[in-house]
Amino acid sequence: MSIDPTGDRAVQGKSLRDLPKVSLHDHLDGALRPATIIELADEIGLDVPETNPTALGEWFATQSNSGSLVEYLKTFDLTTAVMQTKEGLTRVAREFVEDLADDGVIYGEVRWAPEQHLARGLTLEETVEAVQRGIEEGEDAADRAGRSIRVGQLITAMRHTDRSLEIAKLAVDFRGRGAVGFDIAGPEAGFPASNHRAAFDFLAEKMFPVTVHAGEADGVASIRSALIDGRALRLGHGVRIAEDLELVNREGDEVQVQFGDLARWVRDREIPLELSPSSNLQTGAIAAWGTEMVDHPFDLLYQLGFSVTVNVDNRTMSATSLTRELSLLVDAFGYDLDDLEAFQFNAAAGAFLPVEEREELVEIIAEGFDA
Repeated sequence: MSIDPTGDRAVQGKSLRDLPKVSLHDHLDGALRPATIIELADEIGLDVPETNPTALGEWFATQSNSGSLVEYLKTFDLTTAVMQTKEGLTRVAREFVEDLADDGVIYGEVRWAPEQHLARGLTLEETVEAVQRGIEEGEDAADRAGRSIRVGQLITAMRHTDRSLEIAKLAVDFRGRGAVGFDIAGPEAGFPASNHRAAFDFLAEKMFPVTVHAGEADGVASIRSALIDGRALRLGHGVRIAEDLELVNREGDEVQVQFGDLARWVRDREIPLELSPSSNLQTGAIAAWGTEMVDHPFDLLYQLGFSVTVNVDNRTMSATSLTRELSLLVDAFGYDLDDLEAFQFNAAAGAFLPVEEREELVEIIAEGFDA
């Protein structure tokens, strides 16, 4: 089956693709064009499962539909393998920005782990510089095409290794030179944020923004650790915060819910949830609620007042785009333009930018939705 990752459609007469969007949770090594993977693999003599771009794209989607985050993460062995040179990193970053701009994104944050790109002799600093070069080239290309976009780096450490303090220092070193925040990713269960307290202490001392993957492959305890140990300003996914909500009564469309202390804290302090609907289905993050998009607790969290945002997580693995994710939510929950605009406002408010620049994003979004 051929998969169309664009997902464009009209909602109330407006193209979803043309609406201004903010992307907060988007992995660089999960967003390669299949054709680029094939070309870069050929340059380094690496075998690929499929040599046709369409077939390779479908291979990624099939491999990713395992219902397991651990199995899902194995697909990254191929993408990271072709991102071990300055040229490869720069090209992938440039195309990443171009693809975001084509998707109507006006501000994006790209997360990636420098420690995973050292196999061919690059230093940590060289990897960040190469990615930044590609981002700037992509921004320039988008400007020439009439689509203004800005992209910042979220320097990411892997939670199952012991380099988080080193990566935290790297992120702070590149503040003002492309890095806007820090993230920690990788296998979640068994690797709590508390394992990396030294890194998070350092980042807090340096007043450097942090988001933490939590509430995807592990539950409420992981989210609590992200907030307490990691001082996370946002939650990467965070979908399993719904486990801290108890259904008290349901009458038709009316639902009464009892909040746990953690869920109330996250909701009341408007801590953004970086929800990724398709990815959450693929990795089994919403298995407790079901296996279809309509089962996703996204709408419950939205209706209860959580700061929900919409993200792709990994465009290649999920064969998706931000436009497509919004389209899927429209189908599942009947959202209109006001709802979709609210999600973008939430994302703009949670962006790791100065308040003046966040306010500017809000203005651009409002103008784009009202135009």
